[in-house]
Amino acid sequence: MQIIPAIDLKGGNCVRLEQGEMDRETLFSANPAKVAIHWESLGAKMLHIVDLDGAITGKPQNKDAICQILKSVAIPLQLGGGIRDIETMENYLSLGIKRVILGTTAYQQPSLLNEVCQKFPNQILVSIDARDGKVAIEGWKETTSKKATDLVNNLEDKGVEAIVFTDIKRDGMMKGPNITSIKEMADATRIPIIASGGVTTLKHIKELIDLEDSGVEGIIIGRALYEDSIDLKEALELVSKEK
Repeated sequence: MQIIPAIDLKGGNCVRLEQGEMDRETLFSANPAKVAIHWESLGAKMLHIVDLDGAITGKPQNKDAICQILKSVAIPLQLGGGIRDIETMENYLSLGIKRVILGTTAYQQPSLLNEVCQKFPNQILVSIDARDGKVAIEGWKETTSKKATDLVNNLEDKGVEAIVFTDIKRDGMMKGPNITSIKEMADATRIPIIASGGVTTLKHIKELIDLEDSGVEGIIIGRALYEDSIDLKEALELVSKEK
């Protein structure tokens, strides 16, 4: 099990949103690179970066901040938000991003997903964001009629490295993850799952560790780290003991 700190970028700053609402943000730092260095110094082995503005506009908006993070840490980065074409993927991967995360593109352009999984093996993740079990796209602005578990079924055998699964109603709310929906997603596919949204305590981490046999291989943690509800060193020690 891997613990992955999240750095969400908006206007060049490190922020956290509540339920993905752009007008419900908390500013945590005007220096995202410094935040990245901090998480690396505490033992993080990977960082989860999201260009929130890019997710809304459909094209990269926080590239300068992302490049500063890349220059500041040695650990790998996985990046999502505003990545909608091959050129953008190639550009980010050439800069040193380890894995790119596709959300809206995976839903709207399955043929493109097929192409990039072949072109960039082991480097393509798909973000499935669900609101009441239905897939949300366009930076969570639009909720589709498609069930999240149906979408993941369509991704089998395409070469997707992992699924980042977020229950939007739990994201940034500090109320715990939706264990039921995460397990349903993990049971619906052979693709490894990275759980995101609502993880607030070490107890929540233990609950997700219990889903490791179902295919949950990672836990993204955001607000709980920034508000000291979870100590990153303690979280890393916990998953290390459970191996």
